[in-house]
Formats: sequence, C-alpha cells, structure tokens
Amino acid sequence: MKTVLLVDDEHAILDALSGILEDEGFRVVTASNGREALARLAEAVPDVALVDVMMPIMDGRELLREMQDEARWKRVPVVLMSAVPQAILERDAPLACADFFQKPFDLWKLLARLKELAERQQDP
Repeated sequence: MKTVLLVDDEHAILDALSGILEDEGFRVVTASNGREALARLAEAVPDVALVDVMMPIMDGRELLREMQDEARWKRVPVVLMSAVPQAILERDAPLACADFFQKPFDLWKLLARLKELAERQQDP
C-alpha cells in the first residue's frame, strides 16, 4: 500500500481528501502545517506528499525546502496545491515540486498524478 503525506490547514479538506485517497487504496498520514509534516516525516517516509502552499506556522514552500535539504526526504515527490495561481506563487522563485494543482482542481487528474508519482518510487 502506498503512503501519501497530506498537509493542509483546512480540516474539511484534510477529511475529504483523506477519505478519497483511502478509498483509492492509499495509506494517508495527515498534518495541518509544515512543522507537523516534518514530525510525520521523521516517523516514516511516504511515497508521495500532497501539500497546501498557504498554511500557518510553516507553509508548503518552506516544507518543500526542508524536504529537499534532507537526504531521507529529498526523493519524495511533492505535489503542491493552492487557490493562488502557480504564476503568482513563482514570482520570486520557481516552485521545485513534482507538480502543482490549483484549487479547485480536477480530482481524477490529481488522483492519477499521485498514483503515477507513488508508483515511480518503486522503480529503480
């Protein structure tokens, strides 16, 4: 079973996406901000991470940087999501993530992308 780390400060989104991802066969680990996500990562490394950009305490971009700086987490593909368009978020610097989905997103495309990225983790 593939594991996804789901990080979002909106509890309704966490609940809804957790249920959907579990129905699609994922094991889901949740966090409500980047700092909590780092604690979850220290416990176990997921196959893929789905991370909101705009969060309190530590946002998605900061979490992404922390993950890229740590050897254990560097290979985890990170999909960022936000209501803010990608072009605006990339004004200062490009987002070094595996993919980006603007909210509201096409759920089926997101699921397909998460499955694809998680499967790649098993390829040598």
